[in-house]
Amino acid sequence: MNSPSNEPTVQQAFDLSGKVALVTGAGGYLGGAISRALAEAGARVIATSRDESRAEALARELTDPHGVGHIGIALDHLSAESINRGIELSLQRTGQIDVVVNNGHDPLGKDWSEVTAEQFSRQLANATGYFLLARCVRNHAVEREAPASIIMIGSMYGLVASYPDVYEELSPASPAAYQALKGGVIQLTRHLAVYWARDRVRVNCLSPGPFPQPQVSQKLVGRIEAKSPMQRIGKPHEIKGAVLLLASDAGSYITGHNLVVDGGWTAW
Repeated sequence: MNSPSNEPTVQQAFDLSGKVALVTGAGGYLGGAISRALAEAGARVIATSRDESRAEALARELTDPHGVGHIGIALDHLSAESINRGIELSLQRTGQIDVVVNNGHDPLGKDWSEVTAEQFSRQLANATGYFLLARCVRNHAVEREAPASIIMIGSMYGLVASYPDVYEELSPASPAAYQALKGGVIQLTRHLAVYWARDRVRVNCLSPGPFPQPQVSQKLVGRIEAKSPMQRIGKPHEIKGAVLLLASDAGSYITGHNLVVDGGWTAW
């Protein structure tokens, strides 16, 4: 059976040529993989970090087969002033932002027994930054009369509680404030998706499962693997396909969705 003449091929649907994608926390463990995926798909990437020189170095490391010229911009997503300044500088240099990935995260290593009110509130401020950045990009897209894709980064711990025995005596890696944050990010995604759908602005969430960084103790990794249906942790490159689906026209009819990449963790 022949396909309709106006039907894009799979390669065309995933192609991000001509698009500009901004990634917060581009130097992070998963942020790097996300940035590489967007660059490899043809997008011009705006790599952001709190440190401008680090952001510029990250941009230089990205593949650029089409010579689009990736750029690095200083942006602290916990500061409304920094967000506005970062967006302004980005638009001055690129003229457009079509995709934003809210990946930046200010971590917290305090569990429920010792976290202070100030620390808890600061952790939730990550969601505030996600919202403010998303709103800036939505407003820019509406002004341009162009579509846009906004990707929030959630977590499997926005869906299910952590196993106490996994972290016991090893790490407070899944604090109560983190769970509250990620659950809120997933719901924020749904809310914005509904309100912005008429503006052709898609809002989705990508929730990774167990992707511990290399410096995490092997004892903790072993405990995590024992709880996973796939009996292993995730590798950074395994997040790339999901990001491209949500960022590109391949996901043009997907909004308000939380795409979970967790090796089956939340299927138990």
